[in-house]
Amino acid sequence: MRILVVGAGSTGGYFGGRLAEAGRDVTFLVRPARAAYLQSHGLQIVSPHGNVALKPQLVTAGEISGSYDVVLLTVKAFSLDTALDDLAPAVSPDTMILPVLNGMKHVDKLVERFGKNAMVGCVCKVATIVDEQGRIVQLSKLQDFAYGEMNGVETPRIKQLDALMQGAGFDARLSPAIEREMWEKWVLLATIGGVTCLMRGNIGEIVAAPDGIDFVLHFFDEVGSVVKAVGCPPSEEFLASTRALLTTKGSTLTSSMYRDLQKGSPIEADQIIGDLVERGQQAKIQIPLLTVAYTHLAVYQARLQQNAQ
Repeated sequence: MRILVVGAGSTGGYFGGRLAEAGRDVTFLVRPARAAYLQSHGLQIVSPHGNVALKPQLVTAGEISGSYDVVLLTVKAFSLDTALDDLAPAVSPDTMILPVLNGMKHVDKLVERFGKNAMVGCVCKVATIVDEQGRIVQLSKLQDFAYGEMNGVETPRIKQLDALMQGAGFDARLSPAIEREMWEKWVLLATIGGVTCLMRGNIGEIVAAPDGIDFVLHFFDEVGSVVKAVGCPPSEEFLASTRALLTTKGSTLTSSMYRDLQKGSPIEADQIIGDLVERGQQAKIQIPLLTVAYTHLAVYQARLQQNAQ
């Protein structure tokens, strides 16, 4: 099966690199600057699971030849529209698109653009960054990659995809409840992103502050109340484990949105927090902490755009 990985950043570069290392037919769709770097330096992964160095197959927008069986979409949400235009020539009626994006707004866009059959649910959990040398550095051993049909049916194509992903150097699993897992990931990302960006600190620092635990749990409950009303309710197991994660003393856990904010980079505030606020308001749910978080991040985004002019 031909695999097109859209983006070769911290997430796409990691999972795509592992798939390529395992002998899968992988091509990366990247921007010209990233293509030039990868052609010169190769794709490098630094990981507790073993380092990788390889010369990846690359294409840039306009260079795609023929359709692909699998498209792994790993761009930031604010680059989605451009990415969809770029990858469109790779999509046939049988192509499976696996989006590794935050939130759920992208699902509607993918279905509208390519049809319901193209959409395959996907959730990945990995902590990676691109360092100053352009290498992909894995920060912890976690590397969970789940996928499945949105309706939970175990179709022939999803079994074929599962066989492709097995033995590729990361923890791959076929999920019968992938849509619920996608909503659960949004709950986790929105909570960690919201509290760390508001408080400018990691989970351990927030928990150690006066009323820090109450703040984190109230924020978590607000996010969960929106998802219960408009999406797939999280499982009790997820809620319990996430509460424990969010209140761990000494935890250095942060969010990618917080790390981007600290660097002065663009953030996915609209997709991770803003979309939740909009859905919550439409459902007439009281979400004061979420609303404050979005206002706070909107100020940052506006300042970033103003400085770029």
